Amino acid sequence: MKVFKAYDIRGEWVTDWNAELAYKIGFHLPKVLNVSHFLVGRDCRLSSDAVFKALSKGITDAGANISDAGFTTTPLIYWATARYDFPASVMITASHNPKSHNGLKVSARNALPVGYDNGLNQVEKKVLEEKIQPTENKGIIQNVELNPAYLKFLKEYLSPLEDLRIAIDCSNGMASLFIKDLLSAEAFYINDIADGRFPGHDPNPLKPSNQEQIKGMVINRHCDIGLIFDGDADRVIFIDENGKFISPDLIIALMGHYFFEQKGQIGKVLQDIRSSKAIAEYLDQFGTQVETWRVGRAYGAAKLREINGLYGGELAGHYYFRDFYYSDSALLAALIVLDLLARFKKAGFTLSKLIKNISSYHNSGEINFKIENKAAAIKAVCDWFEKQETPVKKMDFDGNRLEFSDWWFNIRPSNTEPYLRFIAEAKNAGKLEKVITQTKHIIDALS
Repeated sequence: MKVFKAYDIRGEWVTDWNAELAYKIGFHLPKVLNVSHFLVGRDCRLSSDAVFKALSKGITDAGANISDAGFTTTPLIYWATARYDFPASVMITASHNPKSHNGLKVSARNALPVGYDNGLNQVEKKVLEEKIQPTENKGIIQNVELNPAYLKFLKEYLSPLEDLRIAIDCSNGMASLFIKDLLSAEAFYINDIADGRFPGHDPNPLKPSNQEQIKGMVINRHCDIGLIFDGDADRVIFIDENGKFISPDLIIALMGHYFFEQKGQIGKVLQDIRSSKAIAEYLDQFGTQVETWRVGRAYGAAKLREINGLYGGELAGHYYFRDFYYSDSALLAALIVLDLLARFKKAGFTLSKLIKNISSYHNSGEINFKIENKAAAIKAVCDWFEKQETPVKKMDFDGNRLEFSDWWFNIRPSNTEPYLRFIAEAKNAGKLEKVITQTKHIIDALS
């Protein structure tokens, strides 16, 4: 079914899925996960109440109970699932998708992600094949207030930020519930009222047009940093003092100063397969090991737990933390970066200078190709470049990543959209341009 994705359930409400399907999903979830109690939260999308009504009726008709957290952030649901030992949870959100969309992010006990490979496939099968037979002993719904406890937890990561000027764009999403209670520094806000119509801009912080407002505020207000959150506050993007976008993967390297230098902690770091080589090269000064894995929370959070990693991140702006039950939190990531910047500013460093010290690579950013035969395109691109130069390292667990002496590329099928995604990085700008041009030529020939 169209809405069952690799990481979650997501699609346009009414068009791709509706109350009937939400009810069926809710009804089959308790049996698939073998649980009788769910924590459920939702974002501010206009359809979230309707999704909750249908989903919760399905869950309770199956005999399971619900603790209703109301309107909140996705990371809070992850945190509370593990912190209060809920057997399972569902967050109703479409994250960064357009306002007409909605979806479900499902977690098992300890905030373990439930993706298509470990549960959602079984739910889909039951939805398609099994009839609904409501139990006579229906479950109940009780409200639970978790926001104050979560805010208290986040405040443990607060540090003096009075010297910083901060610009913040909440994208009219759920970060607005907490951000003003967290920051006592001089901060300037836009789109800071939760509104499911997303009047400021779409809640996708990676889209360049959605960054224009926060970039302008950083420049006009002479800020040291800009933050832009997505709709459900599990992703954050950083803008430097010059109004320039910072590639989110490079923040993984920056955080090394917080965990290894400042806190003196020990542990591995996780990055996704699209991440810059500069990360491992920069973190080598701290003597840590950087591991690479597949894209998406369903894989990243599980892998960080498997290796007992200290923290990790993705190119999309997700940051995972061992102390956050191996889950991602945009607000926690923001507090850590603000803490670092406040300390470095006293030593005369700007955010742009910190990032420049991390990477000297030229990066293409993700380039999307719409093509039917993705497997053939991946093979053609990899075969061509391997004939030209022998890779020093190959990865094949999420598309393919080929690393050469002074450049690399990753080509992979999107798990959520009908695209083939390509990203490359090189020490030499001319080399990078040639790689991009050749890749486009190869894929165009197959289209």
